[in-house]
Amino acid sequence: MTSDNTILSHLTRGQTVLIAAFDDMPEHTFEVHSVEDDCITGVALTGPLVGEYGEPDLEMILRVIPT
Repeated sequence: MTSDNTILSHLTRGQTVLIAAFDDMPEHTFEVHSVEDDCITGVALTGPLVGEYGEPDLEMILRVIPT
């Protein structure tokens, strides 16, 4: 999981990130809607949660996916 604060400080609305697997959910891409103090908000783009709103913790971000 990312520990690079530079990447996190440059996250903006509309970017796509890769979210780490958790519980029974595999890694999946996620569109950022907002960046909060301890999480991002947005929508899953792939995987079983596709189309679902979520608020993953910042520590769950594996990397930013270039567009």
